[in-house]
Amino acid sequence: MESEVANARAQALALARTRHTRRRRLNYLIHAILILTCFLLAVPVLYALLVATMTNIQFYGQPGRLLPGNDLWNNIAVTFERGLGQQILNTVFVALVVVVAKTVTSLLAGLAFVYFRFPGKWFLFFFVLLTLLMPTEIIIVPLFKIVSDLQWGDTFLALTVPFFASATGAFLFRQHFSNIPTELAEAAQLDGASPLRFLWAVLVPLSWNVIGAMAVIQFIYMWNQYLWPIIIMTSPDKQVVQVGVRQLMAVGAQTDFGPVMAGAIIATLPSLIVFVALQEQFMNGFALTREK
Repeated sequence: MESEVANARAQALALARTRHTRRRRLNYLIHAILILTCFLLAVPVLYALLVATMTNIQFYGQPGRLLPGNDLWNNIAVTFERGLGQQILNTVFVALVVVVAKTVTSLLAGLAFVYFRFPGKWFLFFFVLLTLLMPTEIIIVPLFKIVSDLQWGDTFLALTVPFFASATGAFLFRQHFSNIPTELAEAAQLDGASPLRFLWAVLVPLSWNVIGAMAVIQFIYMWNQYLWPIIIMTSPDKQVVQVGVRQLMAVGAQTDFGPVMAGAIIATLPSLIVFVALQEQFMNGFALTREK
């Protein structure tokens, strides 16, 4: 009897070891696949960084070169000499103004859709969601006409005001506010708080994660604007960074890929910094949305 129990224990232990070994091999395989995937995704960035260190002679004269050059700082200096620094400042200004304005309007829209009663509220909310299905290219022509009639062409008003409203933001805050206990609104009413007071004192402190997620989305969206700025802006010193990177390729008869790639790397840094700084709020904001 004791021998049978010992054999059963040995078999169970061997089975457990086998399962542990298989699980560990599977984990190794999964990690290897993830590392390979990350490397493949990083290849374009690594190649851009490699080319950013080269001179034109090294790039054109040594195709397939995998060793970095020694011209990185010179290429960076060339990009700033061609106005990329001013264009980065322009884009930061435009992006921050739009992020603040969109956040405010989205908060107000979410407050109205959740805590106010008015005729046609659901139809209006459906119409707002419907605008999410409209690509930006559809509104370029009418938007250009409106901006031209207002004489906003070649000004920062044209780059900011048309983007102050956001269907995405209205939807995010509407979903977030609808899951906040209604007892808070009732208590605020009993205390005599106005809607804006209730928004500022109660809803905003409960919404920092959603606000952070909204800020990341809208900052990156505005940072990557290309089509609208190249249409509406004519002054090089007022252009945005994405147009500036494209203009680096149009200098001279032969493309100087060192400064172009250096400019592309520099242009990615601010949006990367914003994402890293707000990644916790970004992930928590969408985690809360999924739970709700």
